[in-house]
Amino acid sequence: MPDLTFTRLGGSPDSTRLLVVGPSLGTSVEALWDRAAALLDAEVVGWDLPGHGRSAPATAPFSVADLADAVRGRAEELAAGRPASYAGVSLGGAVALQLAVEPGVLDHVVCIASAAKVGEPAMWAERAALVRRAGTPVMVEPSAQRWFAAGFVEREPSVANRLLLALSDTDRESYALACEALAGFDLRDGLDRVRARLVVAPGELDVVVPRELAEQTAAAAGAELVVLPACGHLPPAENPGAVAALLSDAWEVASHG
Repeated sequence: MPDLTFTRLGGSPDSTRLLVVGPSLGTSVEALWDRAAALLDAEVVGWDLPGHGRSAPATAPFSVADLADAVRGRAEELAAGRPASYAGVSLGGAVALQLAVEPGVLDHVVCIASAAKVGEPAMWAERAALVRRAGTPVMVEPSAQRWFAAGFVEREPSVANRLLLALSDTDRESYALACEALAGFDLRDGLDRVRARLVVAPGELDVVVPRELAEQTAAAAGAELVVLPACGHLPPAENPGAVAALLSDAWEVASHG
């Protein structure tokens, strides 16, 4: 099982609800989630991918299911009997779908900017090979173009630059292994097994995981679809208010459902 570092981003163990949040490939969970976490009435705990943010580099290959197992186990420890939810972005959103099939203590799962299959295996293999050869800084320029809706970098340069710096600091082998985890992820035939309340939340302007893919995933899973306005691929950083409102609404439903 991968060794993931969990970091409290908001609230405290005395908060009445736990929210575990997950990152996108190439991001640190703090850079991605801290603005949204500050708006939430919960203990918010984020995890970093191997070799990203605070987590140690990977020492072996891992799958999306392996990440979900690690998150599920830690969520059970952290919840300590409290209601608990999960929300993840992109690769963290793939983990959300895996958790929705086997939720453990999680009563609500939110998949942001992700789908039951993301990209093609050949594309991920090519990217993994590139990063192994040239390092993660080679991904900064293309990611700046793909991650954010038009105009965001100019409006919020400090937020964008913090995310891109986290990408350039990511361990190259861990990033490559994460690409390979996405290459092997395809839950399209498993969505009828979803057991948690699930919300699928695409960014309105996401070019990495277009809205149509999220719509297909939501329909197949019988999940609620909520489109996050004016967002590209990283909604918690781009529109933290909309993401916080979505999550608060989601666990209100879970609490009264």
